[in-house]
Amino acid sequence: MYQYPGSIQYWLALYGPIVLTSLATLVVGWLIAKSLTGILDRIMRKAKVEPTLIGFATTLAYAMLMTMVVISAIQKLGVPTTSFVAVVGAAGLAIGLALQSSLANFASGVMVIIFRPFKAGDFVEAGGVSGTIEEVQVFATILKTPDNKRVIVPNAAITSGTITNYSTNDTRRIDFVFGIGYGDDIKQAKDVLQDIIAKDKRILREPAAAIAVAELADNSVNIIVRPWVNTSDYWSVHCDIIELVKLRFDAENISFPFPQRDVHLHQVA
Repeated sequence: MYQYPGSIQYWLALYGPIVLTSLATLVVGWLIAKSLTGILDRIMRKAKVEPTLIGFATTLAYAMLMTMVVISAIQKLGVPTTSFVAVVGAAGLAIGLALQSSLANFASGVMVIIFRPFKAGDFVEAGGVSGTIEEVQVFATILKTPDNKRVIVPNAAITSGTITNYSTNDTRRIDFVFGIGYGDDIKQAKDVLQDIIAKDKRILREPAAAIAVAELADNSVNIIVRPWVNTSDYWSVHCDIIELVKLRFDAENISFPFPQRDVHLHQVA
């Protein structure tokens, strides 16, 4: 049966198979992309990868696969894809240059998630901020400071500097320096300090606390006291010991010296 050029039947007969092939490519490609990203998701979860990284990795993989599927479907329609790919590449380069800082934060976020220098709940010093980690995101890390401020630190600032994690280890050492006067009894002061340490049940017996004369300073004899405590007890022990040492030294008539200067006046006749 003859079909007139320009009729619906003519166009269906001419382009129908091509369009169906392109649609089939889209559908099959979409199914394959979903299946592959699902497999990737299961593999990463079985490997116990951070959930945040799993989400971004699967999303990125899905976007890349679907881009390939769409290009393939367009090619099935007979459209030249060389120029299309060049445009996409140029656009990607332009976007990459415009988002350099964001990409740096993204790469740093992936590093933080993979290497896990800290986790939610840890007290850290990183990116010039000290606080408790609330959430690790791909572009930034959210901390809560001791005075309850919420600070958002770009991940690039964290990975480019030193990270100090105060919560990783179960125990910490507290470093005290107590100065006494040159006229005070060093042995008496050390005995008082030893008694204070021994009576505090929060201070660990192993490793033993160090108590020793560290320096003969300009105005004082400095005694170091270095007890070990559980990390969770650090600040409570720190504050309590300082207060108790002041009270005990006052009771034992052990002085806390302060800077002094002798001024000599010469009378000129």
